[in-house]
Amino acid sequence: MSSILNKYAQLLVNYCVSLKEGERVLIQSTTLAEPLVREVYREALISGALPHVSMDFRDQRNIRLKESSEQQLAYVNPLYAMAMEDFDAYIFIRAPFYSRSTQPKYSAKAKLEAEARKPYRTRYAERTATLELKRTLCEYPTVAHAQNAGLSFEQYAEFIYNACHLYDDNPQACWEEVSRNQQKAVDLLNSRTKMRYLGEGIDISFSTEGRTWINSDGKTNMPSGEVYTAPVDDSVNGTIHFAYPSMFMGEEVEGITLWVKDGWVDKWEAKKGKKLLDTIFNIDDGARRFGEAAIGTNMRIQTPVKNILFDEKIGGTVHMAVGQAYIQNGGLNKSAIHWDMIADMKNGGQIFADNELIYESGKFIF
Repeated sequence: MSSILNKYAQLLVNYCVSLKEGERVLIQSTTLAEPLVREVYREALISGALPHVSMDFRDQRNIRLKESSEQQLAYVNPLYAMAMEDFDAYIFIRAPFYSRSTQPKYSAKAKLEAEARKPYRTRYAERTATLELKRTLCEYPTVAHAQNAGLSFEQYAEFIYNACHLYDDNPQACWEEVSRNQQKAVDLLNSRTKMRYLGEGIDISFSTEGRTWINSDGKTNMPSGEVYTAPVDDSVNGTIHFAYPSMFMGEEVEGITLWVKDGWVDKWEAKKGKKLLDTIFNIDDGARRFGEAAIGTNMRIQTPVKNILFDEKIGGTVHMAVGQAYIQNGGLNKSAIHWDMIADMKNGGQIFADNELIYESGKFIF
């Protein structure tokens, strides 16, 4: 275990955020991830960086929401605020104590808290889009997420470490190879403007003119393995069926089908959880348009675990997200939400770029 965690820490520090001497980094997690946080802190110091650590304890946020006044909820942790405004790097290690679906709801208070943090989330989005703030999101195995995935703790830990190439002798070299291979796809996609996804229950097209495909090669998420863009807002037309289950706001939705006309989600169905779709699609106008279109490439991830950090990377899938677009892609859509939905392409799925077949049954054709 210590060897794996040391490899993990080296990968996060030296590859994902490439810490340099004198750079300030915020390492944020919960006390469950203390073994990994310790190793990341050690590696950050070895790199010459200046690490700062923030770790939540069990029920900390629930206690804050229950007991705080409005004035207290408007107070933003100055370390977090400083990091979003001025730090060089941010490593966020997810290690939840509980499944989100089991958490008590404090909607009104949570809204006040979110409003106070909004300026710093905006700065985070702006600075990460330009890489002024280097960041990575990763996960430490916990019982809560293992249970969500239907796996034992040991199985879930193995799943994470395998997806990150941590069982390989040189994980960083593995990710550098992933980066090179994905860049070929990105270069091809950025030379085209008309996209069409075809598959079982899928026939959807969109334009990427003026938009940029990006190589997600483990530098901002670990694990990664996807290429993604933002479709032109009013260009999306057709039907798409998302065969994989989707978790959003702690609720599970299955068998989603969307009918889209001129970028607008005109109709929707789901085998399970349609009420959540009804709610989400009425949050704001942007929630019924697409902020992202992507292709998952991580062949080490083949089974959904109801965790979007992993599920959207499943090799042989595509995903589209309704809601907020990413600045770095040139996306313009605005929304309070960003919800990734995943479609299977392994059984005969095809992608056409400017009417040329470039992808079939889960793999690019170069």
